[in-house]
Amino acid sequence: VKAVVSTQSTGTMEATFQAFSKFGDSKSTGKELDNKKFSKLCKDTGVICKTVTSTDVDICFSKHKPKGGRTITIVEFKAALEELAVKRYPKMSPEERTAAIAKLVGNKEPQTAGTTKTVKAGGTDRLTDTSKYTGSHKSRFGEDGKGKGLAGREELVDNSGYVGNYKGADTYDKNH
Repeated sequence: VKAVVSTQSTGTMEATFQAFSKFGDSKSTGKELDNKKFSKLCKDTGVICKTVTSTDVDICFSKHKPKGGRTITIVEFKAALEELAVKRYPKMSPEERTAAIAKLVGNKEPQTAGTTKTVKAGGTDRLTDTSKYTGSHKSRFGEDGKGKGLAGREELVDNSGYVGNYKGADTYDKNH
C-alpha cells in the first residue's frame, strides 16, 4: 500500500515541478527548476513555515544543484524536498515524512493572486482625479472622467472656412 501512495504522490510532485518550472517562462521545457522558482514553489505550497525558512530553502537548493549549474532536475528536486521534510517534520518517521511532503507539494499550481496589490496613497488619489485637471489636460477627459482618446490629444482641424470661435457660422445662406 505504501508503494502505491508514493508512486501516486511522485506523479503529482512531477506535475507541480513542471508547473512551476514553466511558470513565467514560455521557453521552458519543464525539466529544470531554478532557485527563484524553487523558492516560489516552497512558499506557495507551504513548505516554508516557522521551522523551514527561505534561507534553508536557498541552502538546500545550493546543496542539490550540480556544481557550476543554476538549475535542478526532478531527481534533485525530490532529494531537496526530502531534506526539507526532515526539517519541516522532525518527529515523523521517514516514510511519514515522504508522504507528508508529497501531499503538501503534490498537484499545486503557482499562485498569482495577491502578489501585487494596488496601494492607495493620499497623493495618488489627488493626482489621478480628472475633475481637478486644468488647462490643456482638462480637455483630454470627458465629464465622467474617462479619456477621450485621440480626440482629446489632437487639435482637430475645422475645414468649414470660418475663423475659429466665429459666432455667425453657417448664417450667410439664411441672410442672402
